[in-house]
Amino acid sequence: MNTSNEKAATSYELYLRDLGYQVRELAIESKQVAAKTNSDFSIGYMAGFHRIVSLMQQQAKVFDIPLADIALDGIDPDSELV
Repeated sequence: MNTSNEKAATSYELYLRDLGYQVRELAIESKQVAAKTNSDFSIGYMAGFHRIVSLMQQQAKVFDIPLADIALDGIDPDSELV
């Protein structure tokens, strides 16, 4: 049984946390590939992740969802995905 401070994670919360984690990992990987190849495609691919991470973070703030809950805390797309 949950205490008053605990909350069972719903499938939606688990889905969003997992999605955020996977998006974050792919974004970091895209940055590494873009730095290595410097191709137009890899830079565009990274730019797409910049937009996705930014949008997910903005929407989380609108809905008062802590970024840690969706595994997108500690990543700054404006400095890390450009």
